[in-house]
Amino acid sequence: MSAPLTSSELLSVVASRELASRRKVFAGIGLPTLAAELAHLTVAPDIEVVYESGVCGAHPSRLPETIADAVLVTDAEAVIPMPMLFGCVLQGGHIDVGFLGAAQIDRWGSLNTSVIGDWGSPSVRLPGSGGGVEVMANAREVFVVMRRHNPRSFTGELDFCTTPGPDRALAEGIRPLGTGVTRVITELGILAREGVGEELRLVAVHPGVTVDRVRAATGWDLRVAGTVEEVPPPTWDELRLLREDVDPDRVYLR
Repeated sequence: MSAPLTSSELLSVVASRELASRRKVFAGIGLPTLAAELAHLTVAPDIEVVYESGVCGAHPSRLPETIADAVLVTDAEAVIPMPMLFGCVLQGGHIDVGFLGAAQIDRWGSLNTSVIGDWGSPSVRLPGSGGGVEVMANAREVFVVMRRHNPRSFTGELDFCTTPGPDRALAEGIRPLGTGVTRVITELGILAREGVGEELRLVAVHPGVTVDRVRAATGWDLRVAGTVEEVPPPTWDELRLLREDVDPDRVYLR
């Protein structure tokens, strides 16, 4: 008997499908890595995965545990210095999708990965930006995977803005190259926006999830698309690949 579907598996499969028409992906460690590797085996065989450590066209023999994991170098298309990665690849506009995670997101797609609570005395201190700011500003678009969909994570006001989306950056007189967050994949469904000037809106829900439930779990008055689709559940083939080929050691699957 197959094991029950987990939240990590659901998010990874749904996120992987969003990469169907994309080529160059800047992937964060964790769920973005799972999604990119699964997409390579399914909907995007020609995908080129880039990591913050300077590895381009990664083909690891197993899942990397960090961006500095030596397994990323094996069979990679190129390994370049980080200044070249950020200065030429990212700022040169060569990344189709930046794949990020976050602790908090607001209606415009700005992210918090720094602190929960007051900056001077936070209840939780988080890893910070890493390359998130550069990815947000320079990738053509950004996908975000969120493990939790509740009013604390989907908040009307970020506790701290680590990674400003284009709307917030423009308000400060900064014009980013990319369009910012266009897709947010959560345990309840998918939120989307086309670009600058648009709020995130609900475009799809998972089976058994209602629009009212998603709106109640969001910390702002969430807009809803005229037609809300139902996300097809993961197929057995997708789950088999994810469990047996992508992450058999359960590095990131929970």
